[in-house]
Amino acid sequence: MTRLLISAAALALAGCGSTRTAEPEIRIQRVEVPVAVECVPDDLRGPPAYPDGDAALRQAPSAAERYRLIAAGRLLRIARLAELEGVVKACR
Repeated sequence: MTRLLISAAALALAGCGSTRTAEPEIRIQRVEVPVAVECVPDDLRGPPAYPDGDAALRQAPSAAERYRLIAAGRLLRIARLAELEGVVKACR
């Protein structure tokens, strides 16, 4: 009987010793993380000095001169808006 138990124990231990553990699988996984990026270019100029400010309009000698100042300011604002629209479109 003891011989049978010793044989069974030897077989059980022999079976445990022969099992191989699987090698760990090495996988490289790419993770993309969004990064905040400044989309306003460094060469973007500040707003121009508009000629139709309150002080300039008050100092204008005539209505025609005030109209000329307002028209010049409007043209500058249209050009500035076009420039800023291009920057916003590039950011999107």
